[in-house]
Formats: sequence, structure tokens, C-alpha cells
Amino acid sequence: MTALRILLIAIVAAGFARPVGAGESMGHSRHGSAFDTGLRQKPWPMAGIGEAPFPITTKSPEVQKWFDQGNALLHSFWYEEAERTFRWCLKLDPDCAMAYWGLARCGINWSTGLTDHPDVKRYRDFLKEAVRRKSNVSDRERRYIEAWDAAISAETAGRVKALNQRLLELVVAYPEDIEARTLLALFSIEAGNTLGVEMIVRDILAKDPDHPGAHHVRIHNWDTTLAEQAIASCEAYGGIAPGIGHANHMPGHNYSKIGMWHEAARSMDAATRVELRYMNERLALPFETWNFAHNRNYLCYIQEQLGMADASLRGSADLLAAPRDPERNKQREYGSFDQGMTARLRALIKFERWDEVLRPGAIAWRDDEDEKALRAFAETLAYVGQGKTTDARARLAELRASLKGQAAKATAGAGVVDAAMSASIADSVGIRAGIAEGLLCAAEGNLLDATRFLTEAAAIEQRLRDANLYANDPPDDAWPAVRLLGDVYLRAGEHRLAIEAYERTLKVERNDAFALAGLTLAHSRSGDREKAKGFAGRFAAVWSGCDPALRWKAEVDALGLNAAPAASTPVPERPYTIDAQSDLGPLDWEPFAAPSLECVDPDGKPVRLKDFLGRNVLLVFYLGEECAHCVEQLVAINGRSADWLAENTVVLAVSSNTAEKNKSSERLGKLEVKLLSDRDHENARRFTSYDDFEEIELHSTILIDAKGRVHWNRTGGDPFMDMDFLKQSLKRMNGRDTPAQAAK
Repeated sequence: MTALRILLIAIVAAGFARPVGAGESMGHSRHGSAFDTGLRQKPWPMAGIGEAPFPITTKSPEVQKWFDQGNALLHSFWYEEAERTFRWCLKLDPDCAMAYWGLARCGINWSTGLTDHPDVKRYRDFLKEAVRRKSNVSDRERRYIEAWDAAISAETAGRVKALNQRLLELVVAYPEDIEARTLLALFSIEAGNTLGVEMIVRDILAKDPDHPGAHHVRIHNWDTTLAEQAIASCEAYGGIAPGIGHANHMPGHNYSKIGMWHEAARSMDAATRVELRYMNERLALPFETWNFAHNRNYLCYIQEQLGMADASLRGSADLLAAPRDPERNKQREYGSFDQGMTARLRALIKFERWDEVLRPGAIAWRDDEDEKALRAFAETLAYVGQGKTTDARARLAELRASLKGQAAKATAGAGVVDAAMSASIADSVGIRAGIAEGLLCAAEGNLLDATRFLTEAAAIEQRLRDANLYANDPPDDAWPAVRLLGDVYLRAGEHRLAIEAYERTLKVERNDAFALAGLTLAHSRSGDREKAKGFAGRFAAVWSGCDPALRWKAEVDALGLNAAPAASTPVPERPYTIDAQSDLGPLDWEPFAAPSLECVDPDGKPVRLKDFLGRNVLLVFYLGEECAHCVEQLVAINGRSADWLAENTVVLAVSSNTAEKNKSSERLGKLEVKLLSDRDHENARRFTSYDDFEEIELHSTILIDAKGRVHWNRTGGDPFMDMDFLKQSLKRMNGRDTPAQAAK
């Protein structure tokens, strides 16, 4: 029997452990489960977030300052930090109704939808608390609370309409309230009244030209229609709120739609750096913020469009190398690994790196049906690209079988998810099947079937685009299907048809350099060198900083057109280079330096993290012997001591127990775990293992590498118990995991 198991039995037998119910409450909020999630440390005055004053009723003058900060953060969809700020408002004024309303808005909002998803329950609980206190506020504030209450009480399909009705009434009652107008404009986007929303935004900006919410609304309003109408706000928004990643990110959306790829790259590059700077400063990890993976994947895509293949692949490698979490990686489209896989495959296929696609172990494929189909698709294209049509035909058969299963699965799921979305999944399956078949037929010399399959794939894709169901945030696929049709026609000498296909490509992917290169070649080969020179100039402007030796550039250069770069954009662009914005922060994720650890051991001797340089550290903050769950965790960790030793890892367990108490615990037997004392929770605070709102300790499990850098962390109301995950994470830290393990 291990020493810690003896310790657990001894504690329980002596009556020191609390009853199960009370034991479960240690580390949990006394206010209920709604407060058990989210950031639990004190906020700080944030610079570079824009200003959006929102007067409220409060007993504490300091609360108004924090509420204004939370409101500004909400305008840029930074919900996690907004929640932290509103919780501090409640720390200062526990009965502040509007602080509860602010907390409710962190989950009941435009970007996440007014849904009944289980994750929204805690925000409904916050709203109930606001409703309970609405009699203590002004009429204006009460209307805000009632607007959200009316919306969430309505039938799902009518919630936005109900909210807009109440917001409209608020605007009429308080015409000088800019915040009401901004929220009305935001929630009116879904109604499709694009011009009406623009008129509201113009009215707001006439009164407050730097209102972050108004500029943000305008960008979203025009994002999928006439993106160039939001250029003024794209130029302003990042400057108004430079400290918020999303304020830099959103202009990149519109710039991408316009074909302003250099400006799009600068926006997404800035967003990535600002997010990473924040993460490093606040000890946050990639799986703790959805923005990190989204920014980086989007930047990879834009770099592809600029002909920066190596930079894009470096970005995908960064995403794939980022730490993962067993609970926060379940939604594939949001995880760093999954977005990294998407970015890597998109770039490898787009730049025809066929050897890399086929090289064993180069891609960490997972063993599930969706990825089997994706692998079969990529490898079919790779064999086609290598001229191995027999191998491609065999792989295509496997692709067809996998895609058939995917389509059936999507159709069967129509009762669970939105039927239109299920249909779009089935259509996406059809697009890939048509592309693979079409390109293979072209390689086999069957031009008739090749163009038929590709035309059908392009038609399906266009239908999805028209219905706003095509994955385009950023796109998962390497290119519009119609561009491939142009490539096939070009190789077949059908120059007129190639030109038509490439021109259609530019309507859905503006200033797409691959289509511009195709148009240059097609016009030149058809004898119109003047038009060819015009497209060559546009191509040169987009790919002004491209990698050397890319075949598309070599083919255009070989024509000898000597075209000067001539951008075709609504406004001039600033050229993008990788290091142009390095002052904003790092571009690649790296483990951040661990805070200092200054504890004492059971003999009262000082123990510091730097004492263990050269070894990995499994650092555990636990709540003392009174917490039965903590002791269970330590028992589990102690039972795997051979695993930690094999990975060059020492285990440190920190609590507020005195050195004397830890000494008594050690007397029960030889422990592999080093028990350390944390005076006044100083270390727990530095490692964000302390709840500043309720002044209670939290459970934390942290992995620190031999250089003293944090690779992974879990903090919350419960101790982390997945020992296998910890072992695998240590293997990753030591660079000893296999490609198959890396995919887990």
C-alpha cells in the first residue's frame, strides 16, 4: 500500500476529511456553478481596448470604471475578459444588477447566438440575478435587463426579433444612448437590412467617431455582401482597439473578401501577435482561447494567397505543435491541432507538395471516418500530381467509399443539427469527389469527363456560396473548384474556356494570384499580350513578396512581359512582410516562462523552481489534507512515480499547509511527491491558482519543461485526474511521441 493511500485512510479515519458533499465544494464557488467557470483572478486596467462609457447604478464609484471596461470588451467580443471584469464589479458591489446583466451578455450575445445550448445555462442564471435586482436601477437600465429577459423567454426562432423590439423601444425612449443604438445595429444584421444597419452606424459615428462597437458592427454588416463598404472601419478599428486581437482580426475578413491580401495579412498577423502577447503575459495556453487557432489558420490562408508557402507551412506547424487539452479539443473546428491540420493540408495541396502529402509520418492522420476520407482525397490528388494514375484510381475508389459514408452520416444527422447544414456537408463531400475524379480524368486524357466532373463540383460549390453555407472562415479547401477547371482547359489548349473559368474564379476569390497567373498564360497563348501584361501586373502586385522558385511565378516570368506591379484594389495597400509588425509580439507560440516558485519543504528549507532546471516539473497546487479529492489526486500521481521518473520529471505538490504539517504527512512513509508550503498563497496567486473574487484556493496541475517553461495547465474547482494524458504530454514535451500519438 502506497504512503499516500495510507495517508488518505488515516485522514478519513481521524475525521479530518470533510463529508463528501462538503469536500466537493472545496475550490468551488460558494455562489453556485455559474461562478465555477471562467477566469477567477482580479482584472487590471486594460489599455488599447477602445472606450464605450455606459453609466449604471452602483454603490461603489470604482464599479463604474470596471463596468465601462467590460462594456468596451463586449463590443469586441472579448467575452472571457469582459466576464472577469464584471465579476470584479460584483466583488465591489454584490447587488449590482447591471454587473449581472453584463455577465449574462458574455454568453447571451450575437456571436454565440440566443440559443438553448447547455453552455448558455450559466449565463441564464446570471440574467435571473439581474432580473431579481432590476427594481434597484434606473428605468433605462431596467429596459436593458428586460430586453434580454424578453429575448431569452421567447421561442428560439423569435428571440432576435423580441430583443430588437425592446432595443428599438429603448432607443426611442433614450435617443442619446449610443450603446442602445449600437446593440440595435448589431442584432439587426441578421434581419438582412444591411443599409438600415449602415445608417445606424453612421449616426453613431457622427456622435462618437471612435466607438469600437460601431466600427465592429459595420465590418460584420458588410462582410458577406459588399465588403469594400467597410474599408473606413477596417482602417480605423485596429487603431481604436489595438490591444484586442479580434479588433485586428476582423478587418482581415473584409480585406480578404476584397482581395486586398497584403492588408489582410497585416491584420491577421497583428491579431495573432496581440493574442500571443496577451497569452504570454496572462499565462494563458492555446487551448484556452479559440482566437489563437483561428487567427493563425486565417493568416496561413492569406499567406498562401500571397505566395508565401513556407510561412504558411510554418504557421500550420506552429498550430500542430501547440499544447492540447482532453476536454477543450472536442470540437474539431476550434482546436489548434485541427486548424493546424486544415492549414497544412490546404497549403500542401495548393502548392502541389505531393511528396510531402505521401511521405509516411509527415501528416499525423487520425483513425476516424472523416479523416480517412480527407486522407484519401489528398493522396488521390498527390498520385495524380505525380502522374501515377493507377495508384490514384485505386485511392479514388477508397475515397468514394468513405465519402458515401460521410454523406449518409450527414443526411442522418439532419434531425439533430440544422437540415440545411447537413445538406451542405453532403454537398461538400460531392465537391471533393468531383474534383478528385475530374483531375484524374484529365491526367488520363479524358477531357470530356474531366470538365464534366469539375463543372458539376464548381456548380455545387457556387450553390453553397450563394446560400452562405460554404466554409469560408477561412476556407478549408485549397482553391475554388472553378479554378481547377481553368487549369484543365489551359493545359488542353482551350484558352477561351480557360479565361472564362479563371474570370469566374476572380468573382469568388478576388485577386486570386493563381487565377491571375492562369489568365496571364491563357491570354498570352491566345495572342493577346496586352491583356496578358495587365494580368501579369496584377499578379506581380499580389505576389510581390512570394517565395522564390514557385512554378506559377516562373511560368509568368518566362513570358517576358516585364509587367510592373499594378494592384487592382479599392485603396492602396501596404506591402506585407513577416517581420513588419514584430514589435506587437511573437508570431509563433512558445511555452512561456513559469512564474517564480518560492516555497519551503517539510524541513523549512527554501525550494525554488530554478533548483530543478534540467528536469521537467509536474507542479500540483492542492487544497490540503482536508480535501479528499486532492488526496486522491496525489495518491494517483504517486502511484505513477515510475512514469514520471522515465520522463525525467519531478513532482512538486504545493499547499498552504505549514512545513510542520507536511512533515507529519511525510512520516507516514516515503513519498515520491515533494510536499511544499506556500505562505499566504503567494505562489498560488502567481500561478493563477487562487480565486481573487472569493479568496479561495483552486486546484491546479501544471507541466513545466526542463527550461522552466509552462507547457500545459488545468486550474479549477476539481483536481485533474487523467494520469495517462499527463504522461503523454510529458512525452510530447520531451519530443518522444510518435506521429500517431501526436494526433491524439
